[in-house]
Amino acid sequence: MFQQLITAFLGGLLVSLTPCVYPLIPVTIAIIGAQKAESKIKAFFLSLSYVVGIALTYSVLGLIAALTGSLFGRIQVNPWTFFIVGNACLILGLSTLDVFDLSFLFAFSSRARVKGAFGKGYLGNIFAGMVSGLIIGPCTAPALAVLLAYVATKQNIILGTALLFTFAIGMGCILIVVGTFTAILASLPKADAWMLKIKKVFGLLLIALGEYFLIKAGSMWM
Repeated sequence: MFQQLITAFLGGLLVSLTPCVYPLIPVTIAIIGAQKAESKIKAFFLSLSYVVGIALTYSVLGLIAALTGSLFGRIQVNPWTFFIVGNACLILGLSTLDVFDLSFLFAFSSRARVKGAFGKGYLGNIFAGMVSGLIIGPCTAPALAVLLAYVATKQNIILGTALLFTFAIGMGCILIVVGTFTAILASLPKADAWMLKIKKVFGLLLIALGEYFLIKAGSMWM
């Protein structure tokens, strides 16, 4: 089981390098900044509680996959599943290429958090993280689907929840670092020519992935 957890954690780290997690960076800064952490230690635990909230959302998915087993497998091969995931990837890809702006989906978390809608302290951060986990879910669908399919075959509740929790923690490591060392934002690369090219590549990859899922759904309907 330890090896499986390490693999899930490393998978989460790889996902954290994709554009999926990037929109949550300003949200993390807003959450930690609104609480005015007196030290990096407190900022670390505040950031960790936010990521734990994301991990809890993913753990529920693991629990459902472990409990449903073959039912989840049938959902995965349902053409509507591919259709929904494909459209989500297309929307995120077009947004990455600046065809339209989806920042309003993430902005609400920042504004609501600053106004105290999620409450102060660790519990408020956990709840904000749970909401954020729902938002970035579609973008992480390809990696998430593989992990959930594996969990469904094992039908082990403890393993399922642990793997998804560990995956999300790995995915949120970058958020913990940014939340702890907020000054790191000052050293992040600016959106110059090479950064825009990387962003374009990720956008095109998301669109290609979306097309793949839509073609898959279409072939299953025929």
